[in-house]
Amino acid sequence: MSKTTKTKPIRIVAMGKYLPQAMSSEALEKKHSLPAGWAMKYSGVQNRHVASQESNGWMGARAAEEALQKAGMTLHDIDMLISGGGTYDYPIPNQASVIKAEMKDGNACHTPAIDIDSTCLSFVTALDFAAKILDGKAYKNILIVSSEIASKGINPTNWETLTLFGDGAAATVVSYAPEQASCYIKGMQRTYSEGVYHTLIEGGGNRKFFKDYPYDPELHSFQMKGKQLLKLTKRLLPDFMEVFFADTDYALATVDAIVPHQASKLGAALFQRLFDFASGQVKTTLAHYGNCIAASIPLTLMAAIDEGSIQRGDICLLAGTSAGFAIGGVLLRY
Repeated sequence: MSKTTKTKPIRIVAMGKYLPQAMSSEALEKKHSLPAGWAMKYSGVQNRHVASQESNGWMGARAAEEALQKAGMTLHDIDMLISGGGTYDYPIPNQASVIKAEMKDGNACHTPAIDIDSTCLSFVTALDFAAKILDGKAYKNILIVSSEIASKGINPTNWETLTLFGDGAAATVVSYAPEQASCYIKGMQRTYSEGVYHTLIEGGGNRKFFKDYPYDPELHSFQMKGKQLLKLTKRLLPDFMEVFFADTDYALATVDAIVPHQASKLGAALFQRLFDFASGQVKTTLAHYGNCIAASIPLTLMAAIDEGSIQRGDICLLAGTSAGFAIGGVLLRY
């Protein structure tokens, strides 16, 4: 008897993206006086995209419009817009409302717009949430937008983060589609609070507000304790995956495609060492985009779909880690 008692007819209908101007690692190294080849050697990033005049809202709107155009829909067909991301244009209003306002028909359409922020896992969390509320009645189509500008929060003296992160936006139309073979199988997230401050931008919130703590590149820039994060991942990820697949008909080694968060070169190497993967099973875009926070997973998923390495009917695991410290994943039939 099947262990999987229930799936839900959820379909990723179409995806769109927006990428600002590209910057090669060679150009980045020259700009910041880094040794030639440092970025590829330590971060594994050959190219990333860096926003100049673009905002999170503007980039997200362009990605969203491309996804809607591919789906043959307009914003009027969308029952909810979710911003799934860790960076934003303003503390208030919420980012989804800003993305919607930047879109064609944004002012004429009163679609609800909400935010889901679990940093790097925001897209996965938003997809899990969308799959659970899509019912073909109140919610037929949901638009998830992950628009990230990491470059604004980077301290240029921290070479590890300077060379790792990139900017970009991805949008996904997700629908309730009982007539299709696509389905949502499972989602799960666990937050391990022992690592809550291993990834941090310390300044800017109410704990260390700008009025009381004027801008300082150390205080107001992204910081991560890479070694501690890798140790946590190494210790916790195997158990997470065992529990995740325990009540399904699938196993990590036998799913057709794995789309992980593009966390870092060392993170990707650790993932490969922990599990036995087939050639081409794990999808990666780290060398081409860098770590684009929550946009990394949908950008990587879209790239794999566009190149044909993920096709309709494939069983796909979208998974990763995030600040907090959390591990999460969604299993679906694309």
